[in-house]
Amino acid sequence: MGVNSVTLVGRAGRDPEVRYFESGSMVANLTMAVNRRSRDDEPDWFNLEIWGKQAQVAADYVKKGSLLGIIGSVKLDRWTDRASGEERSKPVVRVDRLELLGSKRDNQDASGNFGGQASDEEIPF
Repeated sequence: MGVNSVTLVGRAGRDPEVRYFESGSMVANLTMAVNRRSRDDEPDWFNLEIWGKQAQVAADYVKKGSLLGIIGSVKLDRWTDRASGEERSKPVVRVDRLELLGSKRDNQDASGNFGGQASDEEIPF
């Protein structure tokens, strides 16, 4: 028995790139940055692939910096490089479930700042 399950919480690294197909289906591709426990470490970056109705949600509501939660599985995309003829591959997380986690304000003001400091106006005391 094999298990291929990924659960991540992080921020969108860019706005989704959306493609529509003649069949009526659609796909949204974007990157996601996931911070490590230590603030000194660089975030880990993941390529996400979202299909169907969830792709439409991503297209409509996800912007660079949006806080997201995803559940999906890892797949390996393979292709032949046109310039060199070499075989290439990259891991991609195929998203089965997309959750928009930030507040409405977070999603409207998404700045792409991963782990930034709150301004004086945001501190409640």
